[in-house]
Amino acid sequence: MLIGVVVAALIAIGVYMNRGIQGKLRESTDQIGEQYSAGHTTSEYVIKTEMTQIENMTPGGAVTTEITRNKRTKTGSETIEALDQEKK
Repeated sequence: MLIGVVVAALIAIGVYMNRGIQGKLRESTDQIGEQYSAGHTTSEYVIKTEMTQIENMTPGGAVTTEITRNKRTKTGSETIEALDQEKK
C-alpha cells in the first residue's frame, strides 16, 4: 500500500513538473514574439564592399585568384512596429 502511494505521488509530481516546464517555455516564446516580428519589420541598409583581387590564368586555362583585401561595411536602420499594431 505504501509503495502505491509513493508511486502515485511521483506521478503527480511529474505532471506538475511537466506543466511548469511548458509554462516557462511558453513565457520565453512570448517574450521573443514581442521583440521581433518579420512581417512587421522595416529595414533600410546600405552595404558597401571593397575588394582587391588578382586573377592569373595559365596557358593551360587554369585560373588562380588571390584576394588581398576584402572589407564590408553595413549602415542603416531597422524599425519594428509596436505589438498593438501587429495584432490588428
